[in-house]
Amino acid sequence: MPRYHFHVEDGVSMPDEEGQELRDLTAARDEAVKLAGALLRDEPRTFWNGDQWDMNVCDDRGLTLFRLTFFATDAPAVGMSGAR
Repeated sequence: MPRYHFHVEDGVSMPDEEGQELRDLTAARDEAVKLAGALLRDEPRTFWNGDQWDMNVCDDRGLTLFRLTFFATDAPAVGMSGAR
């Protein structure tokens, strides 16, 4: 089975040296979404710090197969008094 690496960049590089063996690219895409969801769930406040973060999924040769990009922005209404 191929091995996929899920590298996270959010101003700090968090390389996935070990990776995971998965059956195919579809399984790697599914796993990337699950891992991203877990990161968002476990660190929700850091997501709102204004920095973009990426998850780059690579094969064992280091070839990037796809990237998930995450960022959040507040609408101007949030800065208005009385907005919740």
